[in-house]
Amino acid sequence: MDQRLSFVTLVVADVGVSRRFYVDGLGWSPAFEAPGEVVMFQVGAHVVLSLWDATAAAGEIGSVTRGGTPPLTLAHNVATREEVDSVLDDARRAGASVVSPAVERDWGGYSGYFADPDGFRWEVAYNPGPIGQIVLP
Repeated sequence: MDQRLSFVTLVVADVGVSRRFYVDGLGWSPAFEAPGEVVMFQVGAHVVLSLWDATAAAGEIGSVTRGGTPPLTLAHNVATREEVDSVLDDARRAGASVVSPAVERDWGGYSGYFADPDGFRWEVAYNPGPIGQIVLP
């Protein structure tokens, strides 16, 4: 098996609400949509973020539990500290709650977190190290 990730699928309570957040709020462009069921975004050269409505998803993957903080985070890396603050402000204006304002981190970077409408945590990070350079376009 190749060392790569092709899709990240988040099961959401209401795909319409999620679509409005990501498309209207954050300005993302869908790559594929099945209204009321799924919306997909190309987020990398070979990576897709899929937002799948819980009712539609249950038919394929089974029931999904809700509540608490999902045991994963997603990250959006940027080239400067200023961009971290700007993206967090954009997310707040789009309706996200800022979970953690941006701060200097022990690992040498600068990051903060917001939660999308379903509570999925997004880290917005400036990482000046080698691994940070790998993920920038």
